[in-house]
Amino acid sequence: MKSNLPRKQKGAVAIEFALVFVIFFAVFYAIVTYSLPLLLMQSFNQSTAEAVRRSVALDPNTPGYEAALKNVVKLELTRQLAWIPAGLNFDVATDTTTTYTGGVLKVAIHYPSQKLNAVIPFLNLPGIGPIPNLPATLTASSSLQF
Repeated sequence: MKSNLPRKQKGAVAIEFALVFVIFFAVFYAIVTYSLPLLLMQSFNQSTAEAVRRSVALDPNTPGYEAALKNVVKLELTRQLAWIPAGLNFDVATDTTTTYTGGVLKVAIHYPSQKLNAVIPFLNLPGIGPIPNLPATLTASSSLQF
């Protein structure tokens, strides 16, 4: 008489775990490595928009208006982006530009994504390429015409 019980499947659980773990790890790695650049981009967009908004409060009849305008923008960007850890090497003086020409104020942030190498482990997978695949520079800008 033959038994209806399944035969022992030695090692099947280990193989299934290995397959599921690879998928789980890939999803976890993607979440971790893409969340920081997305957070930075969101913060850059918010801070440039807020810096431009704050500049509207400055009186255009102020002596040295352009210099005062750039100072207001720099102070606001410094305040908005103070949360960024020192390990990311973000510097308001070198990574931001403020121009005021023809009555148009433009505030831009150009952050080289290579600076993230110290924090995020980049992988170079054959056939796929670098993971995370980021542009050379994370850029955000806002402008306002006075």
